[in-house]
Amino acid sequence: MAKKIIAVTACAAGIAHTYMAAESIEKAAKELGYEVKVETDGAIGAENKLTAEDIDSADLVIIAADIKIDPIRFTGKKLFVTDSNDAINDGKILIERAEKEATVFGKKGGKVGKIQIGSNKEKVNFFTHVMSGISYMIPMVIAAGLILTIANLYAFQRDDLGRIVKWGFDTSTPMGQLMSNMFQVGQVGFKLMIPLFAGFVANSIADKPAIAPAMIGAYIANDAELLHAKSGGGFIAAILVAFIVGYFVKVLKKIKWPKILQPIVPIMIIPFIATLFISLVVFYIIGQPIASGMDSLYAWLNWINKSSASAPIILGAVIGAMIGFDLGGPINKTALIFGTAIFTDTMTKYGIQNANFVPGTAAQAAISVAPLGVWLASMIWKKKFTTDEKAAASAALGMGLVGVTEGAIPFVAADPIRMIIANVSGSAVAGGLVAATGCKFYGGIGSPLGTFIGYIEQPIPFVTWIVCVCAGIAVTALIIGLTRTDKVLEAAETVEQAE
Repeated sequence: MAKKIIAVTACAAGIAHTYMAAESIEKAAKELGYEVKVETDGAIGAENKLTAEDIDSADLVIIAADIKIDPIRFTGKKLFVTDSNDAINDGKILIERAEKEATVFGKKGGKVGKIQIGSNKEKVNFFTHVMSGISYMIPMVIAAGLILTIANLYAFQRDDLGRIVKWGFDTSTPMGQLMSNMFQVGQVGFKLMIPLFAGFVANSIADKPAIAPAMIGAYIANDAELLHAKSGGGFIAAILVAFIVGYFVKVLKKIKWPKILQPIVPIMIIPFIATLFISLVVFYIIGQPIASGMDSLYAWLNWINKSSASAPIILGAVIGAMIGFDLGGPINKTALIFGTAIFTDTMTKYGIQNANFVPGTAAQAAISVAPLGVWLASMIWKKKFTTDEKAAASAALGMGLVGVTEGAIPFVAADPIRMIIANVSGSAVAGGLVAATGCKFYGGIGSPLGTFIGYIEQPIPFVTWIVCVCAGIAVTALIIGLTRTDKVLEAAETVEQAE
């Protein structure tokens, strides 16, 4: 029986589950009469860090994490690896199981949880790599999103009767200048979040030498001007870049470099070669298809806008469906850019009262449907989701509430056909309903919270927007829950157990 237990807890978002798991382990260990110390690896960073003395004196080490945790410092100790949900569900059972199944880490050929001893590396899957990237991206998304939202509210200028007549910052006043600067800060955050995501997905695959090449490659893949397109490749391109870089760097690390070069291989040679490689891939393989595809898509949207002037619900549904299709990818971004362009163009020509709000409003109504839909499904049909998926759904909830559609990406990656159908259907419903009811989105957060944090004209204040968006969320959740069979769950659990 263990006399002293140490543990590390972490979840994808680095918020609630990290600390809930830690509290559960601490409480259970004390009830069992053990000395315990838990390190939490949350969004704020590592807290209550384990010291060398803590590790040396420990009889048992538990890692309860949903992201990659390097176990190398626990070499020679009895180690048990699981996810945060096992700790949250029952700390006592986890400790008892760990005492029986823990294996000395570093014993060649052994296996501890998801760790294969000998290589000192985790056996992880696509889902784990993506969640590692998302865990680093979430703080930037939330910070940039809130700053952008607050600044955007000050951009709507009103006349003496309180009517909005113009969008823009009055930089002649100190407050106007401050909000203009803050708006740019928010835009910088959203521009950097995709490269940051790609960098840490690649880091999860191949460690630090892969970070810089993946960030640079993802930045290029999302720069519309460099690609000569209407929009960049979004998260789909970022994931592609991250995995190409990650596995390319793994190959480079296996090369037996001359001893004279070995000190600079990880900091100079590998980053240089990998950056050059991914840049060429983006420019000559990924970039051109995105550019031509986006130009054609934008032209098609213009045609729909002109053809559906008498039936805005059609345009709203199409825009909503595009938002839900690739979750931050080129089609999603094209819909967002198109909505902004149409609003800006018609406002300039006809004034704020006669501007075309339909595309932009539909895009904002649909933007939170996918992540909130999958979260709702995971709450209603709990038995149809694995523990890893439930943790990811919690992260999706946080991202969906601040209008970040990318929170559902891990689920689409794991079950693309079912999830794309669900996301597109629910997003189309939300986009079509706000267009049909005449809602006008001026600014704020594209989620149910937007009715309170932002400015939206709607037939019934507060109510209409929430009903329209929640209807889309419900459709997505129903499709996921009703079509998700036991075979899907069993397959997911088989993958988890195999790893």
